[in-house]
Amino acid sequence: MALTKHSRITLNDGHKIPVVGLGTYAPQEFPKSMAAEAVKVALEFGYRHIDSALIYGNEVEKSLKDLQLDYIDLYLIHNPIEFKPGDDLLPMDENGKLIYHNTDIRDTWKGMEDCKEAGLVKSIGVSNFNHKQLELILNMPGLRYKPVCNQVECHLYLNQSKLLEFCKSHNIVLEAYGVLGSTRDVNWYDPSAPILLEDPVLNTIAKKHGRTPAQVAMRHMLQRGIVVIAKSYKPGRIKQNLEVFEFELSEEEMKTLNGLNQNRRFVDTSK
Repeated sequence: MALTKHSRITLNDGHKIPVVGLGTYAPQEFPKSMAAEAVKVALEFGYRHIDSALIYGNEVEKSLKDLQLDYIDLYLIHNPIEFKPGDDLLPMDENGKLIYHNTDIRDTWKGMEDCKEAGLVKSIGVSNFNHKQLELILNMPGLRYKPVCNQVECHLYLNQSKLLEFCKSHNIVLEAYGVLGSTRDVNWYDPSAPILLEDPVLNTIAKKHGRTPAQVAMRHMLQRGIVVIAKSYKPGRIKQNLEVFEFELSEEEMKTLNGLNQNRRFVDTSK
């Protein structure tokens, strides 16, 4: 079936997810109110998938309430790392180091299952999990619900081919963030790293199709069966990022783009 902006992928719990979503994360220098406006613009253009997180510290949750969308379709464990419980989202010690906690991720998943059974959320999934962490959940005694998705950094320089294969084998959808090379946030990227959208191979293919490098990078992911999260606060780019359904990459072009993989992460949270 041809991909369109109305295309959905059926999750393993029967619910469906739009194949393109709007990401709302932005570095600290961006006014937080811009997220709310971006959501409104995206909805007007036809987006029906908005990705947000409490840790982003923006006003997306408020904007959704204003738009009377007071439910959650998909709730994710943001990271397979546990921090010290408390009011601080990122608790730090006196040396500025994160304070971790020894909570078992399987106990957290049981809480996620409880949320689903209570009707608080429609679907539950994870983010930033590797295959071993996924296996911890999948092999849980008494597992009630599998994760419907795993949202990870994924782009032409980090194509996650092995993780994608693992997820597909367990009917778990892979979602890609940072698909355009991330926001290059100073908190976690290497300033010397190459700019993905300036890649000459990518630009050659984009020119051939009369498309932007960003559109080709997104289309590549979509044709691999990956749900794409693309972030922008600019109306023109928000619109462009949804115009990825009017062309198709050939098998040879897909192979060429697959070959750009460097196993390079732009989102390095170890910094």
